[in-house]
Amino acid sequence: MTYHSWLECTRGCGRKYSIYDIIYRCEDCGGLLDVEHNMAALKDDSAAGWKARFEQRAGSFAWPYNSGVWSKKEWVCPEIDIENVVSLGEGNSPLLHIEQLGERWGIPDLWIKQCGTNHTGSFKDLGMTVLVSVVKQMITDGKPIQAVACASTGDTSAAMAAYCATAGIPAIVFLPKGKVSTAQLVQPITHGAHVLALDTDFDGCMHIVQEVTADKSIYLANSMNSLRIEGQKTVAIEVTRQLGWQVPDWVIIPSGNLGNASALGRGFMMMYVLGLINRLPRIVAAQSANANPLYKSFKNGFEKYQPVDAKATLATAIQIGHPVSYERAVKVLKQFRGVVEQANEDELANAAAQADLTGLYTCPQTGVALAALRKLVKRGEIRRDDKVVVISTAHGLKFTGFKVGYHEKTLTDVISRHANPPLELPADYTAVRKAIDEVVAKA
Repeated sequence: MTYHSWLECTRGCGRKYSIYDIIYRCEDCGGLLDVEHNMAALKDDSAAGWKARFEQRAGSFAWPYNSGVWSKKEWVCPEIDIENVVSLGEGNSPLLHIEQLGERWGIPDLWIKQCGTNHTGSFKDLGMTVLVSVVKQMITDGKPIQAVACASTGDTSAAMAAYCATAGIPAIVFLPKGKVSTAQLVQPITHGAHVLALDTDFDGCMHIVQEVTADKSIYLANSMNSLRIEGQKTVAIEVTRQLGWQVPDWVIIPSGNLGNASALGRGFMMMYVLGLINRLPRIVAAQSANANPLYKSFKNGFEKYQPVDAKATLATAIQIGHPVSYERAVKVLKQFRGVVEQANEDELANAAAQADLTGLYTCPQTGVALAALRKLVKRGEIRRDDKVVVISTAHGLKFTGFKVGYHEKTLTDVISRHANPPLELPADYTAVRKAIDEVVAKA
C-alpha cells in the first residue's frame, strides 16, 4: 500500500480534498480541514520499525531527513517531491531536564522542550516548512500562486518570511501596528517580506488576511491551514523519542490561536494508533488571563464559546481573542482529558524569571505555561511523581524588552520578585570587595 494524505473536514461531515487544493474550510459545512493519512499503509511497518527509522534519521546528515520534521515525511506529507522540500534544519530541538526548578516547585521530573532553537527562534518553523514546501510543489505543478500571506503577532511572520525567501516565493505579512516586539518585526523585514502594519489587533489582521486570500493567487499561511499542523505535530514525536519512547504524564503548552495545542494531540494520537505508545498524556492549554476564550469555555465544560476582546499582555504571541482552531483544540482536549489554565501578568513574568534563574531564557508565552504548571501542582492535580513536559515555544532573545522591563521593574501589573539589576559602584576596591562579600553571604 502507498502512503497518502488528504484534507478532510474536521467536523466529520465526510468532505475530502487534495492537499494541493487551495482551500481552508469545508465547502459543505464551513468546518476547518485536517490532514488525514492512509493509516492502513502506515501500519504495514511495525511500531518497532518506525521507531528504528526515526532514531536513525535523527542522527543523519542526509537531506532532508536531517530535519526534525522531514525525518517523519511519511507521517507528515508523503506525496511531496523531495526536490520541492523547503527546509532550514528545523526540529530536533533539545529536551532539557530542569531538575533545579522542578525540585523547587515540587515536581522533580520536569522537562522543557526548547522549540526556540529553531532557525527563526520559534516552533512556527515546524509548520512553515511543510506549508511552503507544499506551495512550492503546487507552483511547480502549475498552480497560479503569486504570494503567501499571513496575519501574525510576530513569530508566524518570521517563519513564513524566512521559508518563502528560501523558496523564492513572495511573502505578505499583516501585523498589528505597535503590538509586535522590534526583534520580531525586523525578521520578516530582513527576509524581504512585504510588511503591512495595520491599525488593529491580531484578530483584525486575521479577518483581513482571510479576505485577501479568498483570491486563490495568494495562499493563506495561518494555522487555520492544516498543513501547518502537520509539521507542528512532530514535537510530540520528538518529545517521546527523546524520553526513550516514554509518554509523559502531562504536556503543557502556551495557547493562543490553538493550532499548536491541536497539533500536539494529533502527534500523540498518531503514535498511539500506530502502536509506538500505549497510552496518551494529559494536555494542558495555558492562556494569558488577558486573552482567555478557551479558558472561559473550559470553565463551562465547553458548552459555550464566546470570543473575547484580547487585552494587552506581555505574552504577545498568544494575545488572541478569537482563535481560529478552537474546535480542533476542544476535540483534542476532550480526547486527552485536557485542562485549560490561565496566568495573569504577574504570574507569567515571575514564573519566567524563576526559570531563568536556573539557566533558561524563557519567552513570556513559556512563562504562561510555567505559571499554569505551578497552579496545577499547588492544587494537587499534577503530583510530585508525574513526568511533566513544558513546551517552550520561542527563544527569550525575541523578547528582550520583556526581560529588561522585568529587571528594571517597569512592567505594568508585575511585581518583579526576582529582579537582578546591576549594582552601580565607584571604581574602588574597598567598595567592590564589600559588595562581593555581601553577595557571597546571601548565597
